[in-house]
Amino acid sequence: MSTTHPPPQPQPLLSTLRSFPRPVWVLFAGVFLNKFGTFVVPFLTIYLTRRGFSATEAGMAFGAYGVGRIAAALLGGQLADTIGRRNTILVSMLSTAVIMLLLSQAESLLAITLLTACVSLTGEMYVPACAAMLADLTPPHQRVTTFSTYRMAFNAGWAFGPAAAAFIAAHSFTWLFIGDAITSLLFAVIAWRWLPKVRSTTKEAGWSEAVSVIVRDGRFRQVALATLFIGLALHQVVSTFGLHVTSLGFSDATYGTLLSFNGLLVLCCELSLTRVTSRYPARLMMATGYLLMGLALTLNLVFHTVPTLFVVMAVLTLGEMIFAPVATAYVSSLAPANMRGRYIGGWAMANSLSMALAPNLGMALFGWKPAALWMACGVTALLAAITIVRNSSERRTIPTVAAPLTARSD
Repeated sequence: MSTTHPPPQPQPLLSTLRSFPRPVWVLFAGVFLNKFGTFVVPFLTIYLTRRGFSATEAGMAFGAYGVGRIAAALLGGQLADTIGRRNTILVSMLSTAVIMLLLSQAESLLAITLLTACVSLTGEMYVPACAAMLADLTPPHQRVTTFSTYRMAFNAGWAFGPAAAAFIAAHSFTWLFIGDAITSLLFAVIAWRWLPKVRSTTKEAGWSEAVSVIVRDGRFRQVALATLFIGLALHQVVSTFGLHVTSLGFSDATYGTLLSFNGLLVLCCELSLTRVTSRYPARLMMATGYLLMGLALTLNLVFHTVPTLFVVMAVLTLGEMIFAPVATAYVSSLAPANMRGRYIGGWAMANSLSMALAPNLGMALFGWKPAALWMACGVTALLAAITIVRNSSERRTIPTVAAPLTARSD
């Protein structure tokens, strides 16, 4: 007769944080440093339009970033499950530093577009490896808190990076590329020196087996489609939203400060908020976050002053804080241990596809009629919420597949 063991009772937040192994904190530190140095992407459309390219051409170049992320999700997930999590991070960061410097010297639209796709491919390739390593190193009942803390490190860098980038850009856009390359190299050093060589003891599945399992997983298909929809709206924040702010007569620094405000709110509030959201069904929390983000972007129809733009960012950030940590934990817990990198990579691919489409669609709508863009953002967020809750009857606990870890040579 089998005995069903209840899930572990939630620990106090500080106790949970203290229980994280050292490599988890090392990874947080590396991600913070890397995201602090993400200087180029938030200012790419502004940089290109200042160089004389049209909004459509800038959207094309930024769309190439999304195309690169699609390949990065697939390749990053594959490498995380084969050459190892740490080695994937090393390859990602070292190659990003080189390509970022090449991008700083590109002149033609074709060269800029191709190099933007390449820097996205290499710069985002580490994401599945990071998420898989965190899932490897922490037990299932701690994963929502783990990914919330990961996002706190991510957004701590995001809170200060864009403001620093705005200051640097006021003096020289070239130094944005150099600074981005330097922080990528530093993350590579941290990964090489202090991250462990760990992986599941379970034999890695081949791609044919992994794709077969992923395609049959209805819950994964559901979250991937919802991610595609919400990404079409959310990625306007780093593409058309900057043009929206400057078209209202405000400076680049105002836009950078709004992005930093987003990161600061996440840094200060998300970890505590996650203690509440983790008590409820994951997909319900994801739908709630989607709706709040759609509402925030729709408010751009009528909010045209600096204080109201901060309200837009506050509402959008609240939605982000509600859905993002839960979503990452949910997807990582759907995955069998021997396919974790590829599951996360497949989910990241849906987000990357939306990033490839969002800038061009957003720029076209913004150029035609800005109001049409913000209304479309509200509609796609609603579609995402409907998709993720459709036929949802899951229990509060997140399904998990745990596997032991072992040290190995990568």
